[in-house]
Amino acid sequence: MKSQIIAELGKVYIVAELSGNHGGDIRNAKLLIDKAKEAGVDAVKLQTYTADTITLDCHNAYFDVPDGLWSGKNYYELYQEAHTPWEWHKELNDYAKQLGLTLFSTPFDETAVDFLETTLQPPFYKIASFELTHIPLLEKVAQTCKPVIMSTGMATEAEIGEAVDTLRSHGCPEIVLLKCISQYPADPKAFHLNTLPLLREKFHCAVGISDHSIGDVVVLGAVALGACFVEKHIVLSRDADAVDAAFSSTPEEFADLVKKIRLLSAAMGKAHIGPSSQEMSELRSRRSIFVSKDMRKGDIFSPENIKIVRPSNGLAPKFWHDVLGKRANRALERGQPLSYDSVE
Repeated sequence: MKSQIIAELGKVYIVAELSGNHGGDIRNAKLLIDKAKEAGVDAVKLQTYTADTITLDCHNAYFDVPDGLWSGKNYYELYQEAHTPWEWHKELNDYAKQLGLTLFSTPFDETAVDFLETTLQPPFYKIASFELTHIPLLEKVAQTCKPVIMSTGMATEAEIGEAVDTLRSHGCPEIVLLKCISQYPADPKAFHLNTLPLLREKFHCAVGISDHSIGDVVVLGAVALGACFVEKHIVLSRDADAVDAAFSSTPEEFADLVKKIRLLSAAMGKAHIGPSSQEMSELRSRRSIFVSKDMRKGDIFSPENIKIVRPSNGLAPKFWHDVLGKRANRALERGQPLSYDSVE
């Protein structure tokens, strides 16, 4: 995990989520992987389920999406439309590897874990917010002894604690908790990003962000607060008839986001008080005490003949009051930096 997710200091692991934005066409899925690679991400992610493994083919009010982006749709029909065919997984994994990208997935039931273990052997797993309370699934994933990234949308502190304990007690070696708002698109004001340090401290986990909002402010705020993992949906075009297009980033937006994350990560640096290496040459532009009027030996130093000016070759300004009223021990020329060996 530490070699993949919690990378070297300042490195944020960036993931492009394909979800159902391929629109049921594997060519679009590969094109999304191409665009993710061009954007500079570290990995791409799939979702592994079928309509039958996630819900029932049942048409009553219980199985209708009540509100939000997919309001009025039947769950079974929605997941039929949005799922990534399992027979695509190996081909997409091989394609991503050829491009130098890691591909992994979110399993939504135990059969998906078995499938992924035998087909992809992913380096780690993702748990979706809606599955955080699916304890049998967490046990199954943890038993692979692979790291887990887990979204925490909707979850209470107690539910997160139970999920973390379940993963750890069943063999999971490392967990990254993602702050997430399960709203599509999500309102940036709902994130309360200051929760990130609290999650890290309370559950002794690395933290990250799974962002369904429009724009990049949430991601950048999370990175500034220590997120080591960023997940965001990618779509070929927001005008495309894709299931998650409304809250996904276009390739151009994703590339811009990656650049901002990398720059912000570099700017965060490490805790350090003192001049940077880039500033050292600028120290000469600080002020110091210079002779402002020709002086003879024995003249008294006063504001009439010395000044605090740039550059920094003379005595530091903090010695100003020490020098005033004392005498010059030799003749001094205007423009000469004052030093203590010129003062009686």
